Amino acid sequence: MTEPLAAGAFTGQVVLVTGASSGVGAALAHAFAGAGADVALFARNEADLERVADTCRQTGRNVLVVPGDVTRPADCRALVERTIHSFGRIDTVVAAAGLGMWARFDQLDDTDVIKRLLEVNVLGVANVFLSALPFVRASRGMLVAISSVQGVVGVPGRSGYAASKHALQGLCDSLRIELQGSGVGVSTIMAHWVRGTNLRARALGPDGAPRGSATPHRSRSAIDLDDLIRAVLAAVRGRKRRVFVPGYLRLLPLLAEIAPGLADRIVAGRMAGEAVEEPRG
Repeated sequence: MTEPLAAGAFTGQVVLVTGASSGVGAALAHAFAGAGADVALFARNEADLERVADTCRQTGRNVLVVPGDVTRPADCRALVERTIHSFGRIDTVVAAAGLGMWARFDQLDDTDVIKRLLEVNVLGVANVFLSALPFVRASRGMLVAISSVQGVVGVPGRSGYAASKHALQGLCDSLRIELQGSGVGVSTIMAHWVRGTNLRARALGPDGAPRGSATPHRSRSAIDLDDLIRAVLAAVRGRKRRVFVPGYLRLLPLLAEIAPGLADRIVAGRMAGEAVEEPRG
């Protein structure tokens, strides 16, 4: 668990977190509660959500657990309705639910894997944002999407994932412009590889099944989960529109424009050192 950005920084606020049963979402839930917020937690696995909720309650904050699937609009509407019933407001929505992919495009038999990625990583965010927007508008709050640097650059072996994150970036950038003057902020968190999660093992292979086994991150540029969580809380407090974690990654999209060949070689070289073991059994 990460230490809160500042004790009481979110006192009196209500933060809704999707994907809160594990990994980034669970860490964010605990961090926001530790910083004074009441939290509504949403994910498919109710037992895991309850375990996360127990750690959040230890901070003394109120916690709501709502099991559901971000790809189901009715579940997202129920999440928002229950949050408003319990807390009376929503200040920040953090869309942390996401799904990865680790397979070359030419390994696919069909596009079902890509369809699933789009359902979770794009429509899943849109479903939650759309349901919560009237209440976030009322509080002049924040909509936050946990994205990836792959939302602005292509990466070999991750084509479906990169496509979904590019689409998510387009959604958030357009929404930000549409909401100008409303008081609602829209932030995207452009993260690098993150240590301390099981995202790589859960990433889908070419057959659409989770790979289930993955080598640990060997890249020295991978970031710690605590560093990402601190960056997210700072982005919400500062109402930042786009945050790269680590910060130097903001140079990569610029390099891709002025020296695309060089950028491609850098990305390809980094990916060559991030091989994934084949699942056993």
